[in-house]
Amino acid sequence: MHLWQLITPDLVLRKPIWFISPALLAQNNLRGLVLDVDSTIVGDSETEISPEVRQWVDVTRHDINIWLISNNFSDRRIQSIAESLNLPYRSRAGKPSRRIVRQALEAMGLRASEVGMVGDRLFTDTIAGNRLGMFTILVEPIDNKTSSWLSERSRVLRNWEIWIARRSGVNV
Repeated sequence: MHLWQLITPDLVLRKPIWFISPALLAQNNLRGLVLDVDSTIVGDSETEISPEVRQWVDVTRHDINIWLISNNFSDRRIQSIAESLNLPYRSRAGKPSRRIVRQALEAMGLRASEVGMVGDRLFTDTIAGNRLGMFTILVEPIDNKTSSWLSERSRVLRNWEIWIARRSGVNV
């Protein structure tokens, strides 16, 4: 598999996660979702879940298994977010490593092809999902309510990833 294939999501949403509809999930035969946390469901360093994300999770969980998988090292923060949404989670995932994502797939009892990997980053979320044969969805990052060095770093890295992908011919 070539680099540009690894960084090519199956779907570029260009909207936040709550625009992923039940129809889109059904159309792609998805029975599970693995969600990134930082900038995908909450802003970097934030713990407060927006009403849009909360409502989307509440509706989506009725038909779809959902797991949170984060590279974040703050177990306490990721646990707090997961518990507030009543979702299983793993932090310190080391994406694009597949190990933790495989554990979530096993816990769901689903094949990789039945699960979507949703995130805001190509070089972590999309690569991890593509390496496992998952349906990958790149979403727009959630804006941080407060600016921090971490949110600025994340924005710069994401923009760099998008630039590299476009230079490689990936339509993102």
